[in-house]
Amino acid sequence: MAFSLFNKAKSPVIQRIHSDDATRLRLKYDTYYHIFDKQEGTRVWKDGKEFIMLSSNDYLGLAHHPKIKEAGSEAIKKWGSSTTGARLANGGRSFHRELEEELAAFVGKEACHVFSAGYLACASSVTGFADRKDILFADKNLHSSLWSGIKLSGARCERFSHNHPGHLKELLEYEDEKTPKIFIFEGVYSMEGHIAKLPEFMKLADEYNAFVVLDDAHGFGVLGEQGRGTADHFNLTNEVDVICASFSKSLAGSGGFVAASQDAINYMRSHSKQAIFSAALSPSACASAQAALRIMQDEPEHQKRLVKNLERYRKILSDLKLDIWDSETPAIPIVLGEKEKVYYFWKALQEKGIYTIISIAPGVPPGKDLIRTAISASHTDEDLDRIEEAMHYACSKI
Repeated sequence: MAFSLFNKAKSPVIQRIHSDDATRLRLKYDTYYHIFDKQEGTRVWKDGKEFIMLSSNDYLGLAHHPKIKEAGSEAIKKWGSSTTGARLANGGRSFHRELEEELAAFVGKEACHVFSAGYLACASSVTGFADRKDILFADKNLHSSLWSGIKLSGARCERFSHNHPGHLKELLEYEDEKTPKIFIFEGVYSMEGHIAKLPEFMKLADEYNAFVVLDDAHGFGVLGEQGRGTADHFNLTNEVDVICASFSKSLAGSGGFVAASQDAINYMRSHSKQAIFSAALSPSACASAQAALRIMQDEPEHQKRLVKNLERYRKILSDLKLDIWDSETPAIPIVLGEKEKVYYFWKALQEKGIYTIISIAPGVPPGKDLIRTAISASHTDEDLDRIEEAMHYACSKI
């Protein structure tokens, strides 16, 4: 046994694990993977200390809505905890179909497929349609889930400058017009808070006969009528071929979906490994998402509160002359440009009981090292008062 362990210790993989600088620095500065002991609304507790959560994507503040809690609880009582398998293997359930029909109708598509994670849904929005013979055109600031789908597709990919239709146009001019083309971008970019220039991109899609995939995880629930998303915001729902999103933002749950024409969803179910092999979305997650979707339509006060909170929060940051990278949405970065400044700003906010998250290069472009924040409808006036005080304090520390 000792001889076996001796050999194991010399494995190149083990050596890489023990010598990894990224892990060493993460553990040293304790910036990620924190564990909270309790959560109530916008407040979380760690080691007995209370924090106001300012990095959650619970944009509409629905995570503790009583109707959602009740729906999830009742679903477990009726259906149990899980369907214990992939839908191809042991079938879906009526609650999957009901949620898919409601989501498709809400975003203006014929059909929909729900997944057990938003990451799976967004990756599937690429792998479910891209062929090795296609060429993909992707915004360079896409979410990791989309890059995973792009790599798994095996198709050639050309990156265009972030939210830059002009650069995409330049790339297209070099390609054979007969090669099938797929455009991939986000409705709202989560790190920057930018809204996609969808009208300009869709003109190019029409000109070059491209298939369009839109990840709207951060636009769904925030933009458009009743939160129908970025495509609805620009009145371009019919022009966009595929809309995907996660449930962990405005729907305050877990899971995700891909919506498209009925033919496209049928095709995806035949070709997407994420759809074929991943376990089905749980009964409680389905019921919770369905309840949240109905609340979005029946209780507009949450979106109104979000707008009000966003206006005040933006003013707080503006008065302090903090760089928010031209964010247009509740996902608001505070760009400080240097890793050291970001770290000390983040620590100062923590001292004042405000929890945020750091994002530094290469996670963001060089010189764009930032604190990523997100405002919610559930933030109270008292929360915003404390956030304002903490921002003044943090600014004094850098």
